[in-house]
Amino acid sequence: MEERTGLIIRGINNIYTVESGEEQYLCRIKGKQLEGVEGEYNPLAVGDRVSFVVTGTEEGLILRRLQRTNSFQRWNTKGKANQTVVANMDAIICVTSAANPPFRPRFIDRVIASAIDVEVIILLNKCDLEMKEEDAFRFEHYGALGFQTAAVSAETGENLDRLVQIIRDKKVAFVGQSGVGKSTLINALLGSDQKTDEISTKYDRGRHTTNHSLLMRTGNLTIVDTPGVREIFVPHTDLQQIQRAFPEFKRYRCLYDPCLHMEEPECGVKVAVEEEEILFDRYESYLRIVESLEMITPDYLSRNERSEAWIERGAEYDWEES
Repeated sequence: MEERTGLIIRGINNIYTVESGEEQYLCRIKGKQLEGVEGEYNPLAVGDRVSFVVTGTEEGLILRRLQRTNSFQRWNTKGKANQTVVANMDAIICVTSAANPPFRPRFIDRVIASAIDVEVIILLNKCDLEMKEEDAFRFEHYGALGFQTAAVSAETGENLDRLVQIIRDKKVAFVGQSGVGKSTLINALLGSDQKTDEISTKYDRGRHTTNHSLLMRTGNLTIVDTPGVREIFVPHTDLQQIQRAFPEFKRYRCLYDPCLHMEEPECGVKVAVEEEEILFDRYESYLRIVESLEMITPDYLSRNERSEAWIERGAEYDWEES
């Protein structure tokens, strides 16, 4: 059988829709496990390119996953393994909201830390709603730190034309908490009919409406809608990757290099926090991410041994090259 290559545009219950040229095939993985992929919650994700063979009318078997250029992952607490949400994107669009549900910067920080080798753009939806002063400051602060930001309203259409300019001719994935309006935004941009739902007034948070990732296109827009989540756990223990989510840290020097910025003496980052040169909430967000890594390191390691392991992972990191 002739081997072909294709793009995964949807995956449900281990059945993947693979696009190859003008055709689409419903494919399963050949055998019990995908060749060369071990220790992951899911071996394939939307955006992956795969090698497959056609086995019947619009059906096929996936032989292998081709090399990824990047990915967005999260730690799956139930499966105790990394779960890839999307792969091979030009950008991850972290969708948040001005209100209803409330703006949550610590969620944004975790999204940035979970994006492996791919740009994160911070998108504020529902900008027509009143935003708390401190939340508005935090959103603007991301721009000051160098992250690309945009504020839009899917409800009124405000600034959607600017968003189109940002994502035009790119393959992007919308990631965000339930209720922030990802699917509503995508409907407005693509003219699609993704299912949406109202906010839970009891808990001021969204209900899940998208239950799997799906790649969609209209003209020169290519967007992946991903399931809404209430929390994201960083899927790796790579110190350099985590600290890249906090670019303000690199302005300061520490006695130890690399430094966890936790209990080490003469830590420049901790001094900067005390002198209010770094936002305390950002530093607290970083600490919570690092502390959460304990759930994905072996139980038999002590906390000191885990810290040493994290530092070793980032030992070759050079801020001058970042």
